[in-house]
Amino acid sequence: MTFTRRQALHAVAASTLAPLAATSALAQAWPSKPLRIVVGFPPGSTPDLAARAIAEPLGRLLGQNVVVDNKPGASGNIAANEVATASDHHTFGVMINNNLSIARLLNPQVPFDPATAFAPLTIVGTAPLVWVVGAAVAGNTPAEWLAALRNQGDKANFGSPGIGTVGHLGMELAMSRAGLKAVHVPFPGNPQVVNALIGEQIQTALLPPGVAMAQVRAGKLKAIGQTSAGRSGLVPELGTVKDGGGPALELEVYTALVGPASLPAAVRTRMAAAASEVIRSADARQRLFNAGWAAQGTASEVLARRMKDDTAALGAIVRERGILVGN
Repeated sequence: MTFTRRQALHAVAASTLAPLAATSALAQAWPSKPLRIVVGFPPGSTPDLAARAIAEPLGRLLGQNVVVDNKPGASGNIAANEVATASDHHTFGVMINNNLSIARLLNPQVPFDPATAFAPLTIVGTAPLVWVVGAAVAGNTPAEWLAALRNQGDKANFGSPGIGTVGHLGMELAMSRAGLKAVHVPFPGNPQVVNALIGEQIQTALLPPGVAMAQVRAGKLKAIGQTSAGRSGLVPELGTVKDGGGPALELEVYTALVGPASLPAAVRTRMAAAASEVIRSADARQRLFNAGWAAQGTASEVLARRMKDDTAALGAIVRERGILVGN
């Protein structure tokens, strides 16, 4: 059987359009059931607050309920692995820097590879970290606290929401640049870090503004600086760590929305667009600001690039300090 040129062109067009039609049909049919956003930290933590700031409006936009599911543990990697292995096209994750970059570098036993396990969708929010100390701890600036620590013979400890989190690595970097040492005490999440600071079990920590400033304004903690390159609109009253006589620290924590790498392209595109639209809305921006985040709503490509850059930058700190899970 032979084809005329016109018949051949029709055949090529049909073969090209069929996958496009299938993709369009999938996008229109999705979501077909409630969506789940898995968060690797406890209720009240800053990633949890970011997820809850967008869940309800995202559900309204997509026509399905969006449920936030907290699965704390292993610095967020238990939840991250659940997202990486999800196959229902309705499971997503709100994660922080380390889950999307250095998780396996910190622990070779982590079952997922951040570079290949996730479909980047959008950055939800960014924030500097606030350097806080207990209300009774000596020092009102980074320089004063570091001097007190030096006089104590390096006898200090600090808390973080887990090994390899930006709060952990940032403090390791600060100690390294100051030529000092302090013992790291990991916790399940930042609310537990705050309780330990107030209860004087630990002396200091780097916390997101949404967690730190309420306690600072209540007089329960002291803020001695923040880690952005310059002044931050989230904490305009605070100077940088360097301004306070401490080491140069330019660190930022972010929360990002991702899906599993197996997510169909049509679902990726629709979810990324919907989430970005919600994040940039006035209501969500205010909710995120109240939770201590500067709203973003970036393109997927921006998040992918950020993940790659963080792998290099945070990986350098991990190698320099010899940080591994269990150390």
